[in-house]
Amino acid sequence: MDESTLQLISGIGSKLGQLARPSKDVLVKSLRQVASALSQIEQPSVVEVATKAQVLGKLEAATKPLRNSIVKHGLSNHTDKDVRLLVAICVSEFFRILAPQPPFADKYLRDIFKLILSMFMELADTTSAFFSRRVKILDTVARCKCCVIMLDIDCNDLILEMFNIFFSVVRDHHQQSLINDILSIMTHILNEEVSDQLMDVILRNLIQESKDATSAASQLAASVIQSCAEKLQPFVCGFLTSCSLDRDTVGSELKEFYHEIVLKIFQCAPEMLNAVIPNLTQELMTDQVDVRIKAVNLIGKLLLRPEYRLAQRYRALFVEFLKRFSDKSSEVRVTALQCAKACCLANPSGIESLELLTAIEDRLLDFDDKVRMQAVIVACDLAGSNLKYTSPKLISEVIERLRDKKISVRKKALQKVMEVYRDYCNKCAEGHITMCDHFERIPCKVLMLCYDKDCKEFRSQNIELVIAEDLFPVLLPVEGRTRHWIHLFSLFSPLHLKALSAILSQKRRLQTEMRNYLVIRKKEKENSSEDMQKKLKSSFVKMSASFPDPSKAEECFEKLSQIKDNKIFTSLGLLLDEVTLKNALAIRDKFLKVIGNKHPHFEFLQLLSSKCLFNIFDSEHVWCILNLIASSGLGSNHLEPFSVELLLLIISNFPSLMRGSELQFRMLFEEKYLIHDKIIQVLARAGPHISVKFSDFYPILKKICLEGTRTQSKYAVSAIASLIDVSKQYVLSELCEELVDSLHSGRNIATVLHSLGCIAQYFVSTFEDHDREITQHVYEKIFQAKSLDDPYVIEDSSGCTTCKLKIYGLKMLVKSFLPHRGSQVNRQINPLLGIVLKMLQKGDMFDDIISCARDKAYIRLAAAKSVLQLSRRWDLHISPDIFRFAILMAKDSSSFVRRSFLDKTHKLLKERVIPIRYACAFTLATSDCPKDLYNDSFKYLAEFIKEYSREARIRQTAMVQGGSIVDYPAYIVVFLVHLLVHDAGFPSEDCQDEVLYAQFCSPLLSFLHALINSSVVDGDSDLVNDAAFYLNYIFRAIKRAKDAVDDQRTPRLHFLADIGISGVNSLHQNGVSSSRTPGMILLPSSLYKITPMESEEANLKFLNQTFVERIVHIFKSQVSPPVGSVHKRGRKCHEDDTLNLVLRKQVDYSTCGALETHKKSTRQDISLGHRRKRAVSPNALGSDGSCNKGFNEEQEYGASISSEAALEKGQPFSSSGSITQKPSQMESQVSTQKVERSNVFKGNLWAGKNLTAGASNGRKVKFNIPGSSKELANANEVLIGQRIKVWSTSDSCFYSGTVDDFNPENNSHKITCDSGEVEILCLDSESWETISDCSLTEKEVVLSDKSNTLLLRECVKDTLAKCKDDDSQQSKTKLNMEDGKFPSRKAPVSEKKKKKPGLSRDSSSVSEIINIDEDAVARRTWRRKV
Repeated sequence: MDESTLQLISGIGSKLGQLARPSKDVLVKSLRQVASALSQIEQPSVVEVATKAQVLGKLEAATKPLRNSIVKHGLSNHTDKDVRLLVAICVSEFFRILAPQPPFADKYLRDIFKLILSMFMELADTTSAFFSRRVKILDTVARCKCCVIMLDIDCNDLILEMFNIFFSVVRDHHQQSLINDILSIMTHILNEEVSDQLMDVILRNLIQESKDATSAASQLAASVIQSCAEKLQPFVCGFLTSCSLDRDTVGSELKEFYHEIVLKIFQCAPEMLNAVIPNLTQELMTDQVDVRIKAVNLIGKLLLRPEYRLAQRYRALFVEFLKRFSDKSSEVRVTALQCAKACCLANPSGIESLELLTAIEDRLLDFDDKVRMQAVIVACDLAGSNLKYTSPKLISEVIERLRDKKISVRKKALQKVMEVYRDYCNKCAEGHITMCDHFERIPCKVLMLCYDKDCKEFRSQNIELVIAEDLFPVLLPVEGRTRHWIHLFSLFSPLHLKALSAILSQKRRLQTEMRNYLVIRKKEKENSSEDMQKKLKSSFVKMSASFPDPSKAEECFEKLSQIKDNKIFTSLGLLLDEVTLKNALAIRDKFLKVIGNKHPHFEFLQLLSSKCLFNIFDSEHVWCILNLIASSGLGSNHLEPFSVELLLLIISNFPSLMRGSELQFRMLFEEKYLIHDKIIQVLARAGPHISVKFSDFYPILKKICLEGTRTQSKYAVSAIASLIDVSKQYVLSELCEELVDSLHSGRNIATVLHSLGCIAQYFVSTFEDHDREITQHVYEKIFQAKSLDDPYVIEDSSGCTTCKLKIYGLKMLVKSFLPHRGSQVNRQINPLLGIVLKMLQKGDMFDDIISCARDKAYIRLAAAKSVLQLSRRWDLHISPDIFRFAILMAKDSSSFVRRSFLDKTHKLLKERVIPIRYACAFTLATSDCPKDLYNDSFKYLAEFIKEYSREARIRQTAMVQGGSIVDYPAYIVVFLVHLLVHDAGFPSEDCQDEVLYAQFCSPLLSFLHALINSSVVDGDSDLVNDAAFYLNYIFRAIKRAKDAVDDQRTPRLHFLADIGISGVNSLHQNGVSSSRTPGMILLPSSLYKITPMESEEANLKFLNQTFVERIVHIFKSQVSPPVGSVHKRGRKCHEDDTLNLVLRKQVDYSTCGALETHKKSTRQDISLGHRRKRAVSPNALGSDGSCNKGFNEEQEYGASISSEAALEKGQPFSSSGSITQKPSQMESQVSTQKVERSNVFKGNLWAGKNLTAGASNGRKVKFNIPGSSKELANANEVLIGQRIKVWSTSDSCFYSGTVDDFNPENNSHKITCDSGEVEILCLDSESWETISDCSLTEKEVVLSDKSNTLLLRECVKDTLAKCKDDDSQQSKTKLNMEDGKFPSRKAPVSEKKKKKPGLSRDSSSVSEIINIDEDAVARRTWRRKV
């Protein structure tokens, strides 16, 4: 230790002490000298205590004058900052050299520490010239630990202030030594003593978000906690536990940031929270949603540190966290999903990640759309981050959201899965992963969006753009795209293929129509005319169909056509002709750049140009497919067939894309044609559009026709037809001769027959040159063959070789009469039809040929299918017998034959290539068949009714030529009735078994039930009303006709017509009304002939209306809910009537034990229907007296026979040759009930509500007045407040109760039983009676119909006759009706009406005229008295 230094310090101190008021300059000069001197003094390092004490004594003595001067002059509080800085330096040095003894007395230390703290406050200013000196002070204070002295002198406020100063001045750019010094000071303090105030400061800065010090202060606080974890833990855990379990008692504002504090501490000192983290379980289960959300967020962030293994250490907490994925709050579930995403991204291979992925998958099916959307986002982001290890199940669940019920979820799912697929394609191109099915299913599912009809964004017009522009990454090479297409094509189902075909067909139609438009536009400029304008308009409509908004697109096309600049249309033409996408995109970009984005039609032209491009498949795709097949570069042999199918799909829609690949295709064709049949089909499709020589392919095609399979031969002939030109026609004769020679020699007969049939379709004249020889050989050598073993016949059909060849021979003959391209056949078809008839009847052509029953079944099936095929062109020549035997295949004993025939019929009807009468097969199939076939038959029938009804209405509305009643599905009853009349199972004439008749008539009644069922036509009541209306007209027409085939069967004909009328009126509860006019009733002259007007109706001798109604009632009881116990009744009884037959296996008519009950409770309806704007001639025909007709039979019928039904005479059979009957106008539908009705009064017709009168014997009598639903509801409200009793068949007794309410929506009544139970019943399907003392009398309702007001007052008698007297009473009533003796009450008629002609005023009936829109409509109401 230098003595001179000590003397210097002592001397300066003494001088300053002698001065009364030293100036600043003196102080600064003196203190600088002292500071410099003190810095040279080292702290005593002597080990011996005595020596150290001696040294410290010297230091204390030398520095005492200066220390006294500082106190004397109050230099610690000096106003000058320079002085104060120098004083602080000197003081810090005193603390250093005099340690462990404080340099000042306790009473002065407070000011000294304030001075030091003031120096600390300036540490934030790193640009200051004194910054280094302040840092030096900090370092000195930290090393000597002098701040601990503040605890001894009770300066806790200064300690708190110092902590705040440190947190406020620390900066991210401070050197680490400075931060370490601060941390050291704070740690020393905390290790000595911890207070709640200090903890509060530390925690506040731990989570503070000040812009200036967020990071540094927070990091400092974290470092303090980490360094003093043991000391702080009791305070921190106590505070956090209080915040978690009893937050209201915590006074600190930090309780609101409790979760942030836990997270920050977990990040720096997780062991401190061992007692706190379990408390989060309670927060996850609290009722407060915001608390649960914060807790979920916190746990999610805690899981981001996989090294801490939170899920394993706190298993109960993690399990509860997983339960939050099914929290009742959607906000909590969304938060849990967001946390799960972060956790899985942080630790994708962790055990907890697997559990979280399972929870995410479950949320994809959440009931809340926001949660499902978030689950889709999370799942796709996770999949994109780690494609290689993404679960196939997760991808499968995600892409299912493309069919979500919420459009917003579907849109988001589409966006995200497309992103995933593009990432997948990039990874495949880079070689990181290989192609896998679960990712390739994404485009498959996207294609299925084309079937989404409720969202225009997902229609095929938009999906086309998605597939073309968003499916693959922009920079993905064509070969990579082609490989993906082939792989995903291998996963296609028929629906996928149909969707892609629809998109490609849509693009093809647009391109074709655009080419036509450009041609028409060019002609229109040369010669403008009205016809040309119509063609342009039609072209616009067709092209607009390919756009998302057709109406807007049509407007744009019209505006575009007015542009005189031809550059736009020239560019569009170039785009259509360019088959390479790369070149086409260059043309389009240049085109769009020229017109500029300010062009008024820029957006539309941009979209139009995209649709004109080959942007889904181009010629490079075709080249790549051919190259991959030829070089076996697909990597898997199973993909080769799919690549050929994809090639066929592309070429089928865009054959021009084969241009440029002809040589490669030829080489591939020669190598692969025997392996892939579709290679030949590709040639057939592309032939007219590519530049190849016929001679290059003909030898192979000829070989295929002779030696290939039947399928190959079909495509080979088609390819020849596409390649051959006029100069090569002679080769066809040569080919035909070789085929005939092969036929004679017995070589590969099956293929040869197929080749000949196809040649007959493409080259009619060539086939007819050899027709006689071919036909004769088929008749003599094939149809008459008893046994033939041809090893070449390898078809996968059942039956022996001889049976197969007979079928193939028949198919060949049928094909020869169905040429392509509209060619005419110059041969007679009657011989072939004769063969078909024999095969239909006997299963073979000749009686002496003995075949097994199985073979005969297949021959009958082939004959029936031949009838279907021939009906495309020759339906006029198909006789009733052929038609009947063909349709009876639907009831064949072989289930395979049934199904095959029905499937074929459905397919051809769906394609609109055969007459609608063949739909009769569906109705026959419902009478006796297995359940699965039964259900399919009803499905086919319902589809037929729905589609054909709508098309018929469109045609008739648009007044399209040919649109008439024969277009409606209802018209097939004309053929169905005739089929049943000639059915061998028709009950004998002496049979009066109602159950047997109901079973026999079930095909007819089932069809009526389906036709009048609103659920079949999606609730379209207009179609249902039209059907009922037309059915009644048709049945009325049939009743006025005779059987043209067998006149003795006419009574059966009329009986079935009565069944039909009764069935329509019984099944169609709302009355018969329609806005349609049926026009002329056309009955096929081959089936029906006109009945002379004066002749009587021919009916079965036992037939009466009651018998007919019972038959209908038996059938209806099988398709309606049966009568049952009131106490065991569900709500199904009052649901909208559906095809309940579909839900039942078969009607068991042998179990109708309650037949007498049914007879006694048969419902009889009184219906008042009304027609608008239809005048009835005064000489309209009168009613035949039958019940529930709904039509008046006193009508005039005009009849003419336009053709004769005789196959022997060579004349055709068809509905086009028909009996024409003029329909009557529909009159008031009035059932013959035991009710009296008032007459017209002063131009108004009195109409009543739906009244129900009860009788003591439990018989239900319902007065039904069809009309609007509102009218029916008003009618049923009459029962409200009445006491009734309902019969229960299960308990064999009545249950009584009160009608409290009526629901018009489902036609149900609310009944409170005497037992206290409440039932909802559809009284239409129950047996019931009123037991109230006051009968339902004098009920009135006013029904408004335009200018006409109908008002009917009905008086209902109190009782009905006993059941045992009912039948005789009905017979008497019927006789009275026939005698015309019907008493009725009369109301006065105005003088104006008395003068009008055509009004009958006898006692049996009254005709009323109601003026509706100035048209006179006659209504005849029959009166019947009980």
